[in-house]
Amino acid sequence: MDKIIMKGMRFYGHHGVLPHERELGQIFEVDLELSLDLGPAGHMDDLSLTVSYADVFGLAEELVTGSPMNLIEAVAQRIADGVLEKFTPVRAVRVVLKKPSAPVQGVFDYMAAEITRVRDRR
Repeated sequence: MDKIIMKGMRFYGHHGVLPHERELGQIFEVDLELSLDLGPAGHMDDLSLTVSYADVFGLAEELVTGSPMNLIEAVAQRIADGVLEKFTPVRAVRVVLKKPSAPVQGVFDYMAAEITRVRDRR
């Protein structure tokens, strides 16, 4: 399966369980892998036969900067649901939502939730 890969998208959001996370907010980083058939767009050189990076970026930004949620797992699910709902050519989506400033004592690059969702083919 072909993929569109978008890495390192950074947005400011107010997600977290702790009050200061909700109040002050922090940077979240999103990586996406969209699985879809890129053959038609590749052969025809036609944007209408694929998914616009800009549109996917805008959706991720809207969802991360939108209503606060307790868990990054829930934000990742929101992103996956939004991609599958809005971009019908996408057959599956992998979301990695990174939280570099997680409230954990210790040295680390980030904490993250990674989910993969596949379009229901009923």
